[in-house]
Amino acid sequence: MPRHEPQPHIAQVRQFNRFYTRQIGALNRGFLESKFSLTDVRVLYELRHRDRTTASVLGQELFLDAAYLSRILREFERKGLLVKTPSRADARQTILRLSAKGRRVFDDIEARQQLAVTDMLRHLPTDDQRLIVRSMQEIERLLEDKRSADAPYRLRELRPGDIGWITHRHGVLYHEEYGWDETFEALVAEIVADYVQHRDAQRENCWVAEYDGAIVGSIFCVKKSKAVAKLRLLYVEPSARHLGIGTRLVDECIQFARRAGYRRLTLWTQSLLGAARRVYERAGFHLVAEEPHHSFGADLVAQTWELDL
Repeated sequence: MPRHEPQPHIAQVRQFNRFYTRQIGALNRGFLESKFSLTDVRVLYELRHRDRTTASVLGQELFLDAAYLSRILREFERKGLLVKTPSRADARQTILRLSAKGRRVFDDIEARQQLAVTDMLRHLPTDDQRLIVRSMQEIERLLEDKRSADAPYRLRELRPGDIGWITHRHGVLYHEEYGWDETFEALVAEIVADYVQHRDAQRENCWVAEYDGAIVGSIFCVKKSKAVAKLRLLYVEPSARHLGIGTRLVDECIQFARRAGYRRLTLWTQSLLGAARRVYERAGFHLVAEEPHHSFGADLVAQTWELDL
């Protein structure tokens, strides 16, 4: 078969990919001079930022083959980095956590990565650093928007029956994935009841993601003050977390808040919710406060994030 020359824009994308993988050391045998590959470190990152998770959740989050992930986890366990315990909620599942040694190993790699990025940007003027960050955010936004446009789901407004389902799924999922008790479901019920009973239709809204006739996610934008809105109750079903629904829901909330005239959007979350936190970071939110607390039957670290609109 004859060889076809790649189109210029395709060649440029591939050139950038080659450049950036060299820049961050992704092709090195050990990431940041550690004994771990880039994929190993990605798995460690997820485990470090979740109090508890399962192999199936990790595989869905990282798009990893189950057998490949299983080999990584077995090696982590052999090295004393991983602790496995049977799930009290479902005997078929095994809960994964980093050991104290595993946390120390990851924290050392994380510190090296922070230093590597600092060194990469240090020689650049401040305006150039901001340009790089904005360009990265724009690349993410454009690629995510394309996936959203092609995705086999749709967003719609709230309908009768949705409130009970959203409350139910929050309670079930957070218990299965994090072991939270029924007090979390009660909090969700209070939030959604207040929304329905006191909604300001001009300045508050809810979006429900639907796939093949089933609800697979939702998000709320509610009024905190005249100038500040709150993003609340983002959730996506595990089976749909590869479709970019979380990013799309957050984007809808941000755009609505801007159109409604708010100057700031804030949210309250927990440090172990790594996937949601990354969605917020990509959207431009900044962490402004953290506080340890005991809620929903678990020791947690609450985080407040804000986005200037």
